Amino acid sequence: MTTGKDSATDPAAALLDQHIPGQSVMTKLAEVLEQQAPQSKLGRFFGADPLDSISRPWYQGAMGEIEVGKLLARLGPEWTVLHAVPVGTGESDIDHVVIGARGVFTINTKNHADKSIWVGGRTLMVSGQRTDHLRNSVHEAARAGKSLSAPVGFTVPVTGLIVLVGAKKVDIKEAPAGVTVLTAPRLLRWLGKRPTTLSDDAVAEIVTAAKLPGTWHRAPRYAGNPAEIQAQFNQVHQDVQAARRRKRSWGFAGMAAILVAGLAVITTGPTILETITQALMP
Repeated sequence: MTTGKDSATDPAAALLDQHIPGQSVMTKLAEVLEQQAPQSKLGRFFGADPLDSISRPWYQGAMGEIEVGKLLARLGPEWTVLHAVPVGTGESDIDHVVIGARGVFTINTKNHADKSIWVGGRTLMVSGQRTDHLRNSVHEAARAGKSLSAPVGFTVPVTGLIVLVGAKKVDIKEAPAGVTVLTAPRLLRWLGKRPTTLSDDAVAEIVTAAKLPGTWHRAPRYAGNPAEIQAQFNQVHQDVQAARRRKRSWGFAGMAAILVAGLAVITTGPTILETITQALMP
């Protein structure tokens, strides 16, 4: 038992089931935004995007993990779900780990809103661009299996999933080996159809080990207060939504101004034409 330390800052006391969906990405987003140049008053007035090319992918990543987290929250009590699980020695994490009698799964969430996805064997392309999604997810599942097997004393098979959020089109020509690619709406049904592979005792042992930061990371550290991280992200999200509303309002205002100007030209057209004609007459 750890003594003499505040549970709010002691990694051993901060069990991973306290993490919220997207926690690691939200934290990184906050760090990036601190380095970003502050937005001007004029930019805010006209609805300029408060995110730049560096911070925007982190925001989109958080939104994707939040969406998948909401889906996973609908799983029954027979499932245990962990979010933002730090792994290895650095800042890498697993977006979601799902544990139940039907198996253990790592989920790599990819928010590719309005993009076209093509999957064929060892290749996953986003709008024609090759990605490392498949390779990374296979590695992630294999590492998770080793991390969990060591403390429980038996082999824990882990299945890697890539869950696509917001994709415009998903074309799977050939299912990849070692990882399953799903769209977010299919996730819960797919999990529910898996056969039972683990006993209740095995699930309990795996869950106990999985909640401990030391199972996954060699030097676990306190990941921050989830409530504070969520509140900070909520403010960013509100700012982004407000900017989009302002931009739409200015767009509508511009269209209305053009329409009014057009009507004015039509209404006064003959007068203008007469003026020009008179000016040209000898």
